Amino acid sequence: MTNKPHIDVGHRSAVEIGALINAGLVSAEDVAERTIAAINAYDDKAIFTRVTAGRALTEARASSRRLRDGRPAGVLEGVPIAWKDLFALKGMPTTAGSKVLENDPSAEVDATVVMRLKAAGMICVGRTNMTEFAFSGIGINPHYGTPRNAQSRDVARIPGGSSSGSAVAVASGLVPVAIGTDTGGSVRIPAALNGIIGYKASTGRYPMDGVYPLSHTLDTIGIFSRTVEDAVLVDAVMCGLLLPVVRRATLKGVRVLVPTNVVLDGCDDAVIENFERSLARLASAGAVIIRGPLPVFDEIVELSARRGTIVSAEAYSIHKERVESEQANDMDHRVARRIRAASNMAMVDYIAAMLARNRLMAQMTEEMAGRCLVAMPTVAETAPRIADLEADDELFARTNLKILRNTMMGNYLGWCGVSFPNGTDASGLPTAILLSGAPGADEQLLSLSMMAEKIIRDGDD
Repeated sequence: MTNKPHIDVGHRSAVEIGALINAGLVSAEDVAERTIAAINAYDDKAIFTRVTAGRALTEARASSRRLRDGRPAGVLEGVPIAWKDLFALKGMPTTAGSKVLENDPSAEVDATVVMRLKAAGMICVGRTNMTEFAFSGIGINPHYGTPRNAQSRDVARIPGGSSSGSAVAVASGLVPVAIGTDTGGSVRIPAALNGIIGYKASTGRYPMDGVYPLSHTLDTIGIFSRTVEDAVLVDAVMCGLLLPVVRRATLKGVRVLVPTNVVLDGCDDAVIENFERSLARLASAGAVIIRGPLPVFDEIVELSARRGTIVSAEAYSIHKERVESEQANDMDHRVARRIRAASNMAMVDYIAAMLARNRLMAQMTEEMAGRCLVAMPTVAETAPRIADLEADDELFARTNLKILRNTMMGNYLGWCGVSFPNGTDASGLPTAILLSGAPGADEQLLSLSMMAEKIIRDGDD
């Protein structure tokens, strides 16, 4: 090989790695080999459920051939990527973080979004751990182990879920990009708790075939990355575009709605302090901060308590036979119990919840017309200790509801959203701010986020 092995690719962005490969300063094979070696050497063995070394090297060799022939697939040529264990990868079963699916038939083809990123030159290095069946914001998995929060320096803390391994893989510097799903916060929450970028797309932005479902209504795909720019590039490919249409946009005159109801209740002091600092920086860049209650949030909370939730009803419809049979004994008891809790939800309540969602989505989409974002803390607290939640099911349930509380509003309303790290608490644990856009306003959100990222992270405008 004619590589320069002293060039470190760990903790680099996808753009940086792609540039090194396209410039011939390092080969795709070398990057793949180093990535696999780093994953295998990393002390936390719960991040990945499967390392696809053979596939990675095969794809890396194909990448190098394209470069030698002068026909690179694009700026992401040779860049490693990891996939949450919900995405079909040809030749292996999709286990969704569960033991009960281990003997399912292997996928005959990759999921569509996997195929698109492979065609763009990205290298699949493995599939990442997750909450079983994606049904928790905590990230604990009793079957494959629980990935440790990448930023915890004292005790093992939760990674956030359900896309736990994807977030930790990026935050630990093992891969520059990983893909997850988000039904109630499963990308934005672990991104926030691990101090990285987490982008949740609007409902329906990408093809979902080959993605194991939790809620057909609320499921979306999201991107974990080190920068917004990386997310923009990956988003374009998953949308089937040759080049991104997103360009950096000014924040001057952008309305930023800051809800004063529900989402600020019970937040850690550091979460609020860093949130206010972020808002001040956005205001200094010309954003118009508008504080006040969003009544739709109170209605969502009330409807969920009275009628039940859409995600629970749809999860029960998918897993009914499983949780009502002996298979439940082989599941995480917290997940099985939460799914079974929807067994008494009447059809009339489900229909009422769906009709209410349509009405509230239309109401908020009208209110957010033009250049408008909604800002809130991504998560109300920093990452708690894994051991405390494993030992106490009631504490687990309360913490799960609190951690999901803010992000689930965006899923209910069909919003897109980007979570940005915006500081730490006294223990060095990350906090984050979530900027959300109206349904289908992904390009606008990402354009504004490219500017907001620098402002939020260091205050420069």
